[in-house]
Amino acid sequence: MKNIKSEMKFRKSITVLVILVAIFASMASISGIFSKGGPGSFDYTSIRGEKVTLYGIGLYRHMSADVAIQGIAQDYVTLFIGVPLLLIAFFWAMNGSLKGRFMLAGVLNYLFVTYLFYMNMAMYNQLFLIYILLTGTTFFAFILSLLSIDIQKLPEQFSEKAPVKFSGIFLIVNAVIIALLWLSIIVPPLIDNTIYPDSVDHFTTLTVQGFDLSILLPISFLGGLLLLNRSRFGYLIATVTLIFLSILMTALVAKIIAMANAGVNVIPAIFIIPVINLISVICSLKMVKSLNAK
Repeated sequence: MKNIKSEMKFRKSITVLVILVAIFASMASISGIFSKGGPGSFDYTSIRGEKVTLYGIGLYRHMSADVAIQGIAQDYVTLFIGVPLLLIAFFWAMNGSLKGRFMLAGVLNYLFVTYLFYMNMAMYNQLFLIYILLTGTTFFAFILSLLSIDIQKLPEQFSEKAPVKFSGIFLIVNAVIIALLWLSIIVPPLIDNTIYPDSVDHFTTLTVQGFDLSILLPISFLGGLLLLNRSRFGYLIATVTLIFLSILMTALVAKIIAMANAGVNVIPAIFIIPVINLISVICSLKMVKSLNAK
């Protein structure tokens, strides 16, 4: 009886949160894609004396031009992939599928990280309260979805066909590669005493690199390590992280395409990110497929 009541409370809470996330994520994405107005691109001198070309159009008008087009590209992925996957995973999970609960957690993880970045990195605009709402609702929905998965017998829920070793190594290597990439941006200016990397633009700090190096990459590394040890926490963290990475890397591929169309040099990212994206998708599909249905 206690388990039934707990399940009913979970279903009620997660339903409300998922509906809110789907509605407001769609609104935020549509606003980012279709908003117009503004003077058009113009040059701006940052507090550090650097000239930055601002986008000058729509919701992201005060973002640097190359970052704004990346935001719009990610809005397309969120609207046409993230939100539909959220609803599919939700209905799948509500039908009692353990696979659905993992998918739901992974998609919510993507949406949480997306709007955490928007809330902290995007130049202040009229959707700031929406970003706060989305960050909060996705965070609590993500936690609820994780807590709904019984991890005590989790290793037994995966078949022997689960790519445990390959997935674990991939998550570790991915964390190390991206960490080295970010450090190659941050460390050289500290050594030559120029302090500020070019990618800071007119922002106050390197938000993406900060969150990645402090939280997201360590989670990937730890999840991979625990999975290699066949820990129940490893199965949970690694599988959810792989699903999250599959959507996030799809968004990054969209960003690279948008930047290439705008004439921005996308080498070597054009070779690295699609490979990581493909491996993430393959590993996440194989891990989910190897799960018991209920």
